[in-house]
Amino acid sequence: MRPYRRLPRPYRRLPRPDRVSLRWKIAALAAATACLVAAAVGVLVHLWTASDIRSRAEMRAFNGVYAAMETYRRTGTLVDGAELDPAGLPLVLDHPADGDRHTAYDGHVDNNVGPSVWAAQRVGGPGSPVLAVQVSMNSELYDLRRLDMSVTVASLVSLAAAVPLAAYGAGLLGRRLRRVSETAGRISAGDLDARTGPTKGGDEVADIAATVDLMADSLGRRLRTERQFTADVAHELRTPVGGLLAATDLLPPGETEDLVRGRVRDLRGLVEDLLEISRLDAGAEHPVRARVPLGAVVREAVARTGFDAPVTVTEAAGTAAAETGETVETDPRRLERIVGNLVVNAHRHGATPVEVTVEGRTVVVRDHGPGFPPDLLRDGPRRFHTGAAERGSGHGLGLTIALGQARVLGAELRLANGPDGGAVATLRLPPS
Repeated sequence: MRPYRRLPRPYRRLPRPDRVSLRWKIAALAAATACLVAAAVGVLVHLWTASDIRSRAEMRAFNGVYAAMETYRRTGTLVDGAELDPAGLPLVLDHPADGDRHTAYDGHVDNNVGPSVWAAQRVGGPGSPVLAVQVSMNSELYDLRRLDMSVTVASLVSLAAAVPLAAYGAGLLGRRLRRVSETAGRISAGDLDARTGPTKGGDEVADIAATVDLMADSLGRRLRTERQFTADVAHELRTPVGGLLAATDLLPPGETEDLVRGRVRDLRGLVEDLLEISRLDAGAEHPVRARVPLGAVVREAVARTGFDAPVTVTEAAGTAAAETGETVETDPRRLERIVGNLVVNAHRHGATPVEVTVEGRTVVVRDHGPGFPPDLLRDGPRRFHTGAAERGSGHGLGLTIALGQARVLGAELRLANGPDGGAVATLRLPPS
C-alpha cells in the first residue's frame, strides 16, 4: 500500500538537496565581488605603474641625450653610456631629423638588459653620426612584478577575510529570515497563534516579520469571527429545530410525516455537527480517558452506524486475536465518533464492501469506491466540501469532525487511496 498522508500536515522544513542557502549565496556573491574589485584594482595599478615607468625612462633617455650631446660637442668625448651609431639602435631612430631628439621603445632583452628606451639625436647635418643613449627598464619592471605579486597576495588575504565576514553576516540575515519563514509555515499549517515577534534592525526583514505577524492577527480575527458565527448560528438553530422535531410528533402517520421527520432529523444532525466543530475549534473539548478493549469499541461504533461493515481484529503480528482486541486507554465516546464518521463517510461517498480492520492500536477503514480526490489528500478535508462529484453528496463535515476528535485524543489520522482503488483511512492511537 502506498504511503499515507497525514491530515492536517504539520509544518516541517523539508531538506532539499539541490537548495543552496542564502548564507552561502551571499558569501559567494561577496567573494565574486571581492575578486572583481581586486582584479580591477590590480590591472589599473599595473597599467598605471607600467605607463609611469616608461614615461620616466623616456624622460631619462631624452635628458641623457641632451647632456651627452653637450659634452660631445665641447670635448668630443662620449659620456653616460652614449654611443655613435650603435648597432642595436631601433630602425625608427636610424634617420632622426637634424637637430631633433627622438625616443623609441625597444622590447628586446639581452643579458638582463631590456626592455629599454632609446633616445637619439644627429650630431651635425645630414649624414653625420647619430648619438644615442639606451635606458634599461629592467629594474623598474622587476619592481613592477613584485608590486603585482604584492597586490595579488593582498587581494587573497582580503578575500580570505571578506568571505567569512560575509558568511557570518549572511548567517545572521538567514536566521532572521528563517524565523519569519517558520512562522509563516506554522500559520499555513493552522497555528494562528504563531508570531515572529520583535526583530532586530529596522530593515526589510523586520518589515516582513511585522507584516507576517499582522497577517496572522488579521487571519486569527477573521477565523475567530467565523467560528463564533458558526457557534452562534448552530446554538440559535438548536431550539427551533428541537421544536420542529417535537412538532412532527403531532403530524398524522403517513408518508408526509416520515418525510418531514427525516428532514428535521437531518437538520438536527447538521446543527449538532456544527456545534461539535465549533467546540473543537475553540479547544473546549477534553478527553475523558478509560481503559477499554479497542476491538469491542470499534464493533460497537460500526453497529451504531447501521451500515454493514465487517470488523476484523488481528494482533500486530497478523494472527487472529480475541474479539475484543487490545486494551487501550482512550476516550471511548470520541473513538466511537471517529470510527462511526469514517464508516458513514465510506458508505456515503465510496462503494461497498467497506472493511474495518483493527490491528494492535491501529484502526483501518477502507472502501472500494473512487477514492479520495487529490485536493482532499493535498489540503485536507474542508467543511461543506465533499470533493469529487463521484464520491456523492453531503455536508463534508464527517471527516472534519473525525480529524478534530483525533487531535483531541492525540491520535494520528491519515487519509490515502489504496493501490487497487478505494479510499483508506488509518487511525493510530497514541501509546498508553
